[in-house]
Amino acid sequence: MKTRAVVLRGTSTARPYSDTRPVEVEELELGAPREGEVLVRIAAASLCHSDLSVVNGDRVRPLPMALGHEAVGVVQDTGPGVGRVSPGDHVALVFVPSCGFCGDCAAGRPALCAQAAAANGSGALLHGPSLLTDAAGNPVHHQLGVSAFSEHAVLAQESVVPIPKDVPFTVASMFGCAVLTGAGAVINTAALRPGQSTVVYGLGGVGLSAVLGARAAGAYPIIAVDPVQEKRELALRLGATHAYAPDEAARQIRELTSGGAESAVEAVGSPKVMAQCLSAVARGGKVVSVGLPAPDRVLEVPALAFAGEGKSLLGSYMGDAVPRRDIPRFLDLWRAGLMPVEQMHTGTLPLSDINVAMEELASGRAIRQVIDTSGMLSA
Repeated sequence: MKTRAVVLRGTSTARPYSDTRPVEVEELELGAPREGEVLVRIAAASLCHSDLSVVNGDRVRPLPMALGHEAVGVVQDTGPGVGRVSPGDHVALVFVPSCGFCGDCAAGRPALCAQAAAANGSGALLHGPSLLTDAAGNPVHHQLGVSAFSEHAVLAQESVVPIPKDVPFTVASMFGCAVLTGAGAVINTAALRPGQSTVVYGLGGVGLSAVLGARAAGAYPIIAVDPVQEKRELALRLGATHAYAPDEAARQIRELTSGGAESAVEAVGSPKVMAQCLSAVARGGKVVSVGLPAPDRVLEVPALAFAGEGKSLLGSYMGDAVPRRDIPRFLDLWRAGLMPVEQMHTGTLPLSDINVAMEELASGRAIRQVIDTSGMLSA
């Protein structure tokens, strides 16, 4: 079948994206689902900073690539052996299609699945090579097994999680990446307990989701740090108890927490900010890093912070989530009013405006823009 999709053919750091158009909407051929795969009509796809990291080359991926990894859709068809979903089901898409059998999956850490990492790194699907080809018949790689900036996508059944049909598409689209990663970082990785203090550096979609997770976990105080005033104000509406600009954060955190927070989340992807987080936590405190720096960036911190002060620096990929467990429970928290993710929605754009959306995100003006990939939002 034919599908219109956003394709990246060469990385670009030129700005503004809306003028330089580093990606284009192309008509691709999409193969039918094979064994263990499902065909999904994409209803809404959110734009994440990780997508920009592929465009500018910070995240090295095989090209050409059909982009998009945070989305929701409706199952249209299934291949042989699919038992998790049926046509008509609403599904959230997950960017780590864990195999379920490797050592990490068996240990309850599907985000670290080795088979999924290999498939994602090569631009393939979990059950086989790419199913996308361009007008010349050349293969086009999948982004993280999803490629959601498209009218339709074929995914491994391990990449989809059924969700209730009454959840709005614009809300559900944020749960497969931003919420899993941000809320998961504080609930799963940091194991935040009621009354513990936490600070979140970087208030994009992931950082604000960490604020929401901290609120749901009963943390206090919840301190939000970002240079953009509008993002600090939004963090306060979402549950942060205090919000500071970076230049005043260190002093304010020390005063507010009597020396340092019990945990910190770094959602910027900056070694400098990781070091600031390590300074912001008290003796015995935890720093959870969820930002994705460029591969050549190096972190330099005082070595004594670990054995001497008992601090921990923890990596958290996809929020250490188990998607089939965590997406439903996070949606329950949304339904209860404890995770109002709809307040992060800063605009809906058609597929043709993808470069405009990228520029809005890169400029810091947008939090989570939703791409109406197949017209389902405007129908």
